[in-house]
Amino acid sequence: MYDVYGLGNALVDMEYTIEDNFLADHGIPKGHMTLVEEPVMDALIDGLDGHAPTRMSGGSAANTLIAVQGFGASTFYSCKVADDETGRHFLDDLSTAGVVTNGNAASDTGKSGRCLVLITPDAERSMNTYLGISSALTRQELDEAALSQSQYFYAEGYMSAADGSREAAIAGREMAEKAGVKTALSLSDPSMVEFCRDALVEILGNGVDHLFCNEEEALTWAGTDRLDVAVTELKDIGRNLNVTLGAKGSLAVTPAGQSMVPGYPVDAVDTTGAGDMYAGGCLYGWTQGFSAEEAAGLGNFAAATLVQALGARLRTSDAYLETLTAYRASR
Repeated sequence: MYDVYGLGNALVDMEYTIEDNFLADHGIPKGHMTLVEEPVMDALIDGLDGHAPTRMSGGSAANTLIAVQGFGASTFYSCKVADDETGRHFLDDLSTAGVVTNGNAASDTGKSGRCLVLITPDAERSMNTYLGISSALTRQELDEAALSQSQYFYAEGYMSAADGSREAAIAGREMAEKAGVKTALSLSDPSMVEFCRDALVEILGNGVDHLFCNEEEALTWAGTDRLDVAVTELKDIGRNLNVTLGAKGSLAVTPAGQSMVPGYPVDAVDTTGAGDMYAGGCLYGWTQGFSAEEAAGLGNFAAATLVQALGARLRTSDAYLETLTAYRASR
């Protein structure tokens, strides 16, 4: 029924272009994601008075599912929002993109989640996330019938940040395994690896078919400064492993060996969502029978296309197919 079934936080991104001193003044770790409560979020936004934000539906797995759908596959996304303006914006955005969502996504209580994305002149993004009602996501938001009829189950590592979402991710993986659906997970952020490792281990269970991470997440997981050591450890829990290396490209590791898949150097404006886009390219490729190298190549190409403009997604639905066409022409 679906090529990829996703599970993740439903957030609306508010992107601001700032100078580095704003991060220093507010003690914000550069390049990382920090979970904050609503009063902290409101105080940061007050401190940005005079800056004009760009608003876009976000959330790591949602960005990935939008990409998979945009490239031409079929997707289903389980999430939780409040029945407020922010939540309705999020669900309408996914519906417009063609992503199917769970019927019980909207709650009558709480507030929908938001993510404050701060972009510095070097194109690095630093995120402050208020999960809102998304932190109450549980296995009740899973649609087992849809999941069991999908090619892939994909969950973001941010599911490790709350008890309910952790249990939902575990339940989703178990449902997928029972139905013979391939499993995929992204470690998502170094902060998740550092502070939520035990929960990630639970979500991973006895391992997943595909594991995504970037170089910093890999090194943090293995407690080493050597990527080869980290890869050796991670490929024991991801039967197939993809490690993104920025402009250099990515490593595609399979049981048969590993390949360094070159990247596409560009002038980056905003790296927000690059890893999400990469995962979307890989997942789409695998559903279409691409080899590990071909799928990673599409991921690299799509991420390089994304970072040349502001935002965690391409601006139009046609842009995804145009990116896929351009990738094929580049080979």
